[in-house]
Amino acid sequence: MNRRECLHLLTGLAGAALASEARAQGGEQRSIPTIEPPDPSPKTPSLKLPAKSCDSHTHIFGPASRYPFSEKRPYNTADAPLEAFRSVHEKIGVERCVIVNATVHGTDNRVVTDAIAQSEGAYKGIANVNDEMTEKELAALDKAGICGCRFAFLKRLGGVGDMGKFQRIVHRVAELGWHIDVYFEPGTIAEFAPILSALPTPYVIDHMGTVQAGKGLDDLGFTALLDLQRKDEKCWVKITGLERASAAGKPFHDAVPFAKALIDNAPDRVLWGTDWPHPNVKVMPNDGEIVDLIPLYAADAKLQQKLLVDNPARLFKFT
Repeated sequence: MNRRECLHLLTGLAGAALASEARAQGGEQRSIPTIEPPDPSPKTPSLKLPAKSCDSHTHIFGPASRYPFSEKRPYNTADAPLEAFRSVHEKIGVERCVIVNATVHGTDNRVVTDAIAQSEGAYKGIANVNDEMTEKELAALDKAGICGCRFAFLKRLGGVGDMGKFQRIVHRVAELGWHIDVYFEPGTIAEFAPILSALPTPYVIDHMGTVQAGKGLDDLGFTALLDLQRKDEKCWVKITGLERASAAGKPFHDAVPFAKALIDNAPDRVLWGTDWPHPNVKVMPNDGEIVDLIPLYAADAKLQQKLLVDNPARLFKFT
């Protein structure tokens, strides 16, 4: 795919979905923020990723004409469809992916399961689910390549919600062998640590626990994450979102010590990902540059193999 084609794919806002919603509401349209599309020209990284490297946190948006966005979505976005998704991963050298269904698609997980079906075993998925889903529906998602479900405890994505429903869902999906993917507000890990430690299944903490690099390595929010990661064998952490953690901006080097500390703390329970197409970031990263940050926090080839290949293969059950 050339630059022009990629730009066309990434910058066409979901007009059909928005127009449909406006008509459904009698011409009135909710005031929903529109987020920036990803960098359409990922650089070829200097680092050559090992075979079967996995992007453990990435998304697909639309196309909205085929996969309509939820009426309750917290933001509007340009389409970032499967074709662009594949193009980025080919450029940076990724062979395997875990597609996390974004909140814009609500509990309609077809954008993920359809991509998995076309991947010849190279993709797995994390679904959005709710307590109203039947056992048959959950089993169908499991058969389609879903291996976990996500809970975003962020105010801008809906807030904490009903913890009773959370517990019921967790115990239901644990019976399927799924893990739980969790996304927290900065500084709230200590608050959730007792709940996480008591879970009946492994859990993965998104974006390095939303650490804030400007607060330093001794910040209580970050030390709480290190403590939980060290003590609980069910705890996995995604080395993603350095652009979210950074206080200095590009090239995000101030976030590198946090990534290194988490990897050194539990090298067998860390995962790497791009977070493409980078929803809701203040500074848009380039995916090739994200890859080239890896040697700064995982310099050893054996450590890179764990982070990029072995750990995700084990958790997500790639064959």
